[in-house]
Amino acid sequence: MTKLSVNINKIATLRNSRGGDVPNLLKFAQDVEGFGAQGITVHPRPDERHIRYADARDLKQVVTTEYNIEGNPIPSFVDLVSSIKPTQVTLVPDAEDAITSNAGWDTLKHKSFLKEMVAEFNSKGIRTSIFLDPDLKKVEGAKEVGTDRIELYTEDYAQQFAQGNTSAIEPYAKCAQLANSIGLGVNAGHDLSLENIRFFRENIEGLLEVSIGHSLISESLYFGIENVVQMYLHRLQ
Repeated sequence: MTKLSVNINKIATLRNSRGGDVPNLLKFAQDVEGFGAQGITVHPRPDERHIRYADARDLKQVVTTEYNIEGNPIPSFVDLVSSIKPTQVTLVPDAEDAITSNAGWDTLKHKSFLKEMVAEFNSKGIRTSIFLDPDLKKVEGAKEVGTDRIELYTEDYAQQFAQGNTSAIEPYAKCAQLANSIGLGVNAGHDLSLENIRFFRENIEGLLEVSIGHSLISESLYFGIENVVQMYLHRLQ
């Protein structure tokens, strides 16, 4: 079964919009795990507009499933992750002012830097994953960097699927096949939803984990968080 890691950035955004501690981020993470999610994901940014660095540290004390921290490996992020030692770090090349992640790494252009970062985190026992566009050359580059996994950036798939273009799955399927053949684990994330997740999972060989936040939280406004977690788990079986 593909694991479901719930990105809780949006819960922090809601909390921060009002001040105080409602909703309580730590309690929400614990509840989501209790409802069956197999992981918690956070993506702290330098301006701390949603997840704060302190949140990332506090979550380490309560998350009992897999803990995944995403972000651009600037020095402050590297120090944060190195001190927390989560299950996994996902390296994402987002600009500081980006609203959300909008591109994967060029593993050829940034090979030296990524290799250094992967070695740094692996030396601390942290599994590494690199955020990638569905490009076979970039997958090959990720192998050369030494990462444990890749995370396929699925925004284009989600947009095309919503328009009825199921052939949009093809580059992702090919990248997953290549990754599996060369010993890379495959994760995926960005704009995956209840509408498109089953088709994606059925067509991606060896899909280990999906990280879902915005869609899952939005869907929960209608169906309730416990129901939505169960609906995702059903589609990922």
